[in-house]
Amino acid sequence: MKFGIHSLHRKRGKELGVPELIAIALGGMVGGGIFTILGISVAMIGVYTPVAILIGGLIATLAAYSYIKLGVYYQDEGATYSFFKRTFPNSPFSASLIGWWVIFGYISTIALYAYTFSSYAISGFAFADSEWMRKLVAIGIIAVFTLVNVWSVKGMGKIEDIMVYSKLLILVVISFVLINNSQTTLPQLIHNDSHGIWLGIFIVASLTFVAYEGFQLVINAVNEMDSPEKNIPKAIYSAIALAIVIYMVISIGAILAIPFDDIIANQEFALASGADKILGHWGTDLVVLGALLATSSAISGTLFGASRQMAVIASQGFFPLTLARRYRNIPVHAIVMMALLACVLVLAGSLKVILEFGSVTFLLVSVLMAYANFKIRHLTQSSVVVTLLAIAGLLMGSVLIIYFEWTEQPEQLLFIGLIYAVLTLGAYGYAKRRV
Repeated sequence: MKFGIHSLHRKRGKELGVPELIAIALGGMVGGGIFTILGISVAMIGVYTPVAILIGGLIATLAAYSYIKLGVYYQDEGATYSFFKRTFPNSPFSASLIGWWVIFGYISTIALYAYTFSSYAISGFAFADSEWMRKLVAIGIIAVFTLVNVWSVKGMGKIEDIMVYSKLLILVVISFVLINNSQTTLPQLIHNDSHGIWLGIFIVASLTFVAYEGFQLVINAVNEMDSPEKNIPKAIYSAIALAIVIYMVISIGAILAIPFDDIIANQEFALASGADKILGHWGTDLVVLGALLATSSAISGTLFGASRQMAVIASQGFFPLTLARRYRNIPVHAIVMMALLACVLVLAGSLKVILEFGSVTFLLVSVLMAYANFKIRHLTQSSVVVTLLAIAGLLMGSVLIIYFEWTEQPEQLLFIGLIYAVLTLGAYGYAKRRV
């Protein structure tokens, strides 16, 4: 019997089936994905954006391999934190550090999704350029889905289903309409584009890694699912494959139908701006609806999964103990705290800083997960080749983002470094209390 499968007599909630689990993963991925990264990617590498998105998806698949193996073996809703702590039981500071990093990585993605939601929500109004209005709307949508998650697990799951599968339908429609209204061809764009360097493509692939990070949220729901050994890999691999297809099709449609200058000039709501000029008012409304559904489901799914991980970390002494308290098995205090911190980050940061902090954080954490899986590969029955390939790919992505920041935006690298310094001090303080 595997060490991790110790829960034969544990009562499972059974609230979440495979469709809900895929919806939670897709909610976390697609919501922050194409609507957030398209403008930034086109500004850096132009027509090669779909290539970078594909490479980012392949890196995410490699990362998911270790998460799935560890998730099936340990079956612990603490996920990333618990996997590392149980694999390296004699290193409390390391466990505390990875717990702080991953939770604040999730908080940054909630802020990212909320920021993108607000950009699209106000894009048709006269105050669309108002930064403060954008931040206020972002805080408002975080508050709405905080209430949804506090309300009910089953209710959240059903709402997530509706939002995710509705947005997928809308995104498919948007993709085909954009491609059908293409103003050029890919060969022509490639011939005219001078951005096509592989270093730039791999940097963008690394920056867009955050667009795939939502797959981990499936593991946080292990206590609310049946047959984790089957449903975890089924949900995660299905969600990543769907996300890659969706991102690539929409990005191809966008670069064929919308002038690059328009995408770059309106990075926060590039699709809506381009659709208005090409498809008219109805096209803009459809894109905005898709973006609002996508970002809403991302906020909800991330709050759901990450709050459970935060509660587990708190219960073991690495966060304030009050964050471990539950009502009707819902970690209300953790949900509220994550929402409040996401609001603070919305007020303090910009879209690009939040995106880059999230990408770096999840790349680094994923490297540690791959290393943990490598250490107990004989127990998780993992491939040495695949695990080592994952470590190499994820390390490369981390180095490329740091290199990009150092050469292009050193002030943002300093800001991100300060965040990590604060997180490290907090993790060290709580680890010392445990010694």
